[in-house]
Amino acid sequence: MYKTIVVHVDDGPQLASRLAVAAWLAREHEGHLVGSAVTGISERDFLVLGTSPMAALPDGEFELLRERAGATLQGFAEKVQRLGVDSWEQRLVEDDAEHALLLESRYADLIVLSRGVAARSRFRLGTDLPEYVVLHSTRPVLLVPENYGHEAVGRSIVVGWNGSMEATRAITAALPLLRRAASVLVAVIDHDDVYDRHGEQPGADLALYLARHGVKVDVVRERSDAGAGPALLGIAKDANADLVVAGAYGHSRYREWVAGGVTRALLDGISVPLLMAH
Repeated sequence: MYKTIVVHVDDGPQLASRLAVAAWLAREHEGHLVGSAVTGISERDFLVLGTSPMAALPDGEFELLRERAGATLQGFAEKVQRLGVDSWEQRLVEDDAEHALLLESRYADLIVLSRGVAARSRFRLGTDLPEYVVLHSTRPVLLVPENYGHEAVGRSIVVGWNGSMEATRAITAALPLLRRAASVLVAVIDHDDVYDRHGEQPGADLALYLARHGVKVDVVRERSDAGAGPALLGIAKDANADLVVAGAYGHSRYREWVAGGVTRALLDGISVPLLMAH
């Protein structure tokens, strides 16, 4: 069960679709929904702005940032009441979205974001917020496409399985949805590349594990010259899935993380909600 769900609140066009999904999850799981808005200025930014005359912001701009975040929370409050969520709260965090969401993820079951949202940090304007949070968060992240026209998710689920730690964590995090799904398809792609992670029949052990949790599972095994990411997207489209579950993989670079090829392909190409864990 997802009892604490954090949804990122801003003034972008993607908010409506992710808030509708987050509200549906809160209702379905009788959970508590947290709307989190940020000023966009982190503690590190405050230090730079306070010590460098070249980077300093006029005092009035700090207040404008707070007012802007407060206005988005007022909109959140109005929408979430119309969506019928019984338990909710709003938070204004004096930080950038990356660090605020990572802190809040420690005390939540699920983070709900939209794909392709840039962080609002003054000094990291190019940061892809979903990618950053997915690769650093201690909790699973549900990424909702901007034009996703439904509230419900998880009626038909495709699970990407390669025997990795990341995929295991994603599947474990998705159990509340997998148990409720009408259809769950475990996709094992290019299993020969990671033969040491599977038993004699790739996917069979996972299917048995999920069956013990009350999940009805079918398994499909494919080989793909295009790569695991595009293959998984194709399987999800053919299955008419409304949720994809997959592990998130990254590469260390300059003390940060950037998404690997499969994760990047999913983030860029998915047209239905995507639940990921690292």
